[in-house]
Amino acid sequence: MEISGRRVRRFRMRFRRDHLAGGDNMENEASCCYCDFKIFNFNEPIFRIGRRFSGVMKIWFSIGLGFGVASLLLVTMFLLLQFHPNPLFSNRLTSAVFGFSPSTLVSLSGIAYVFVSTVITVSVHELGHALAAASEGIQMEYIAVFIAAIFPGGLVAFDHDVLQSLPSFSALRIYCAGIWHNAVFCTLCVFALFLLPLMLSPFYKHGESLTVVDVPSMSPLFGYLSPGDVIVSLDGIQVHKPSEWLELAAILDKQNSETSNASLYLGGSRRFHHGKDAAHAEGSVCLDAKDIVKLNKCGDGWVTTSDTDIKSDCVCSQGESCLQAMQSPGVSWTEITFRKTSSQDCSRLGQDFNTSSCLGTFVFVGDLIPMSRSVHLTAYQPRWRFNNFGKSFPDILQKSLTCTFHVSLALVLLNSLPVYYLDGESILESSLQSFTWLSPRKKKTALRVCLVGGSLLSLFAVFKIFLIGLPQSRQW
Repeated sequence: MEISGRRVRRFRMRFRRDHLAGGDNMENEASCCYCDFKIFNFNEPIFRIGRRFSGVMKIWFSIGLGFGVASLLLVTMFLLLQFHPNPLFSNRLTSAVFGFSPSTLVSLSGIAYVFVSTVITVSVHELGHALAAASEGIQMEYIAVFIAAIFPGGLVAFDHDVLQSLPSFSALRIYCAGIWHNAVFCTLCVFALFLLPLMLSPFYKHGESLTVVDVPSMSPLFGYLSPGDVIVSLDGIQVHKPSEWLELAAILDKQNSETSNASLYLGGSRRFHHGKDAAHAEGSVCLDAKDIVKLNKCGDGWVTTSDTDIKSDCVCSQGESCLQAMQSPGVSWTEITFRKTSSQDCSRLGQDFNTSSCLGTFVFVGDLIPMSRSVHLTAYQPRWRFNNFGKSFPDILQKSLTCTFHVSLALVLLNSLPVYYLDGESILESSLQSFTWLSPRKKKTALRVCLVGGSLLSLFAVFKIFLIGLPQSRQW
């Protein structure tokens, strides 16, 4: 985010704008590559608040100064770590920061979450700059929201000459205030997520069962599960949180893969006879022949008494058929038990999962990993009868807080980059002013080298993170 009048003038040199009247307190500028919306209404209120609490705010933003300089150093290390030979390392870092991997397909609802979170976090960022400047006795000229090409952003404009006249320590407080406010905002989001089950406890139960929020039409579970249904168990194991659902699916998929490989290995040594298939006791299951009468038989009869060596291998009686289950590689058979809540009777509170007529079960046959990610689940279950919005409200609130956390963290890191036109440039420039033993010429040279190197490293990091990770994808 830009905060100085000098950077505003750089935009004016680059783009030719036509001024559009917007009233005394608003002004718009637009061109083919750039448009913005300037707001002047908050100049006086923010300045009065900053001057009234000047002493407290200077202490507050002095803490932010230390955080901002440390963040600049850490982000530079992050850029250097992009040269790590393992691409999974970069993907994990990206997933931790942005909340999804580079190969994630962002849905329309995900774009809405990102947009709202961006508006909130940018406002918090710019408010930090404005309050820090006001505490130093500098009033901002205006707040602007802009779109340059296809990239949105925000800025607060100040008189560049006034900023340059400030001591480097005071200027750093202003430059670091934006990322400091974003970092504090990240912490507040974490606390809100931690306390969310307690805050919603009068209306929602948490961690008892999974509630279905949405089943996209492309999901293999579409038509079997409906929004509001409660998932009781996966393959007989009860699940309480979406993370447990994903972890259990991964464990079952791994176990099924190992079982399939073992079955294929043992299958090469199995003996087949003209009678029914005889298998060893280990890994075999006895089923009632009446229940599988429609299945194809191996041969035309049971093993005769003369085949004593063969008969000793069969562990089933004549009224049963001896089978050995074999799964195709990559295909799992998994039982999913759920409770329907679509009707009034089934959504009645206090229903017993074991005796309710609304209890349903089906067997999913296929790849467990894509299946587990294709359905949207939440750990919150309503205590009362709610409409669809009420059922999905905890999930919406949780996703909003999570997305806001990641966007705010991304703003911290992006504005800490030692690149042109971002806060990192101003932080680096003011930090170099503290080295009094360097001549002005050497300071300019060092600044130019750091910015050019940081910009090149940032471009390389973007290319590696968002282009190399594209072949595999999943939805967010």
